[in-house]
Amino acid sequence: MTQTSENVTWLTQEAYNKLKEELDYLTGPARTEISAKIAAAREEGDLRENGGYHAAKEEQGKQELRVRQLTQLLETAKVGEAPAANGAVAPGMVVTIAFDGDEDDTLTFLLASREYASADIETYSPQSPLGSGVTGHKVGEDAEYELPNGKKASVRIIKAQPYNG
Repeated sequence: MTQTSENVTWLTQEAYNKLKEELDYLTGPARTEISAKIAAAREEGDLRENGGYHAAKEEQGKQELRVRQLTQLLETAKVGEAPAANGAVAPGMVVTIAFDGDEDDTLTFLLASREYASADIETYSPQSPLGSGVTGHKVGEDAEYELPNGKKASVRIIKAQPYNG
């Protein structure tokens, strides 16, 4: 299955390993632990009034949701370095934009999924309105995206370079 660049999640090897480790834990030891909690709560009798049973089942549901999210993310993620610094905005790049062509009103952000987010720089998803609006545009070009109120906003791409964090 091939994906367009805006649907790719770029992960460093470290981020991929961390997420894979979480998935392995959730599908191994964590499943065993939650099954034991559910079994122990079931032994206590009437399930309709058993808070421990219902809490354990809810925890199990949350774990399984996270397992599905991680599985999908890791199956579709690209590991390694983001695209080359050719001046075009793509996921995995640090982008600086100017609002309405005003060189003093700028924003610098990492265009990546939240799993790739860093504490040192604000992160916008490639699927966000701003992220999808700037993706594919080159430095010096204007890009348009839709605001939550339905109006369009225009930004100029000032800089786009691979993230080295």
